[in-house]
Amino acid sequence: MIRLSPDSKTPLYEQLYLALAEDIRAGTLPPGSSLPGRRTMAARLGVSVNTVDAAYQMLAAEGLAESHPRSGFVVQETGGLLHGRPARLPPRGSPTPAPAKSAAGPEIRYDLSTGGVDTALFPARTWGRIQKELLYTSPHLLTRGEMQGDAALRQAIAHYLNEYRGVVCTPAQVVVGAGIEYLLGCLAHLFAGRVAAVENPGYGRTRAVLENSGIPCRLVDIDQGGLPAGGVAASGADLCYITPSHHFPTGVTMPAPRRAQLLAWADAAPGRYILEDDYDSEFRFDTRPLPSLQGMAGPKGPVVYLTTFSKSLAPGIRIACMVLPQPLLARYRQDFAVYANTVSRFEQHTLCQFMDGGYFTRHLARMRLAYKKRMELLADALQTRFQGQGLVLQGRHTELHLLLHLPGAPGEAAMVAQAARQGVQLRGLSGYYMARPEACPPNTVVAGYAALPESDIPPVADALARAWLPSGAVR
Repeated sequence: MIRLSPDSKTPLYEQLYLALAEDIRAGTLPPGSSLPGRRTMAARLGVSVNTVDAAYQMLAAEGLAESHPRSGFVVQETGGLLHGRPARLPPRGSPTPAPAKSAAGPEIRYDLSTGGVDTALFPARTWGRIQKELLYTSPHLLTRGEMQGDAALRQAIAHYLNEYRGVVCTPAQVVVGAGIEYLLGCLAHLFAGRVAAVENPGYGRTRAVLENSGIPCRLVDIDQGGLPAGGVAASGADLCYITPSHHFPTGVTMPAPRRAQLLAWADAAPGRYILEDDYDSEFRFDTRPLPSLQGMAGPKGPVVYLTTFSKSLAPGIRIACMVLPQPLLARYRQDFAVYANTVSRFEQHTLCQFMDGGYFTRHLARMRLAYKKRMELLADALQTRFQGQGLVLQGRHTELHLLLHLPGAPGEAAMVAQAARQGVQLRGLSGYYMARPEACPPNTVVAGYAALPESDIPPVADALARAWLPSGAVR
């Protein structure tokens, strides 16, 4: 009997697809047998018809089932494929290992997941020179440093955030840690007993970290202005986690009036706080982003500002920071006084000198130019291949992925599966809906391009045209 888990990080449609695919490969569902009707299966499992349809479409795209007029979906002969569970899709937003041929699926040649960066852009020569000099000239960095991060780096971060993001803070308010997940764990301790409202769709890892740390999460649907203050109030939450500068994955930028409404919600009752994740504000291609929500609230306001250097430098350099409002500082210092900082002091001071020497801002400028060119080349190639097909591209102004919407396509799940058969890995937009995936715009996929070499852009566009165009022809 098939059992689905609403609490799993894996979307319901993917859980159903995996279960049915396993039964087909194992012979539990023999060739020629009919799958239950979509409404019947939906009622049996307590899910939406769209969820069942997405799973059935994935089976059809993999050749495990076939849609017959007036007969529904019929199981097909597997042709001796390996019995057992099919390959799992990667975690949302995560980079994948090097492509490999698998008996359970096609070879992936082009990875369009959203977690990758172009490591060739990393300033290895400058970074290595600074770090080498520190190793020889600063042996005191082998000793234990400050709990919040060394003062020199916090000074550099505070200056940068004030100049480029409008954050109003002192270095004393900055806390350095090894990744956003670690910092969220610290905040969960400070906010024990609270409930958080999080964006739907959104970044599922954040929800998982908060809930694993004891903070229950209420999912609130976003709209064209981001997370609505009314929805947060209705959720009963006293914390609010948002990505206002660039919502992930839709790209929505929260306008100033909406920001003011959320600040009013936070000010309306004691103990309410907004967690502002400004994870990628450096990568905006047309204009500077709106100043931070923290800057609107001020140093004593109810906003905790978080950002990371993972995208601007490299995911393997685990340096992130948060800016605590002054009312939270005393509690943080008291509860974490015996903790050691989780970032190597050599890494801290390398980043500090990298910022103070002007290398960081020049590096960001080079990255923006490189990624903007890559985005434009990909957009032009796709629009050429899909000319006249109504393909809509969203997200060209910011961040490192595009939303591709193709009217008339056979469904998001089929688009993902068909792209995989052509060697292209990407994700469907509904995978980021932690609740109500039926609200997701149809036929829409998320394509990250940060780790895509320019030489791979034409063949990627050709492969997607073969996958999605009715004739499979390349224009």
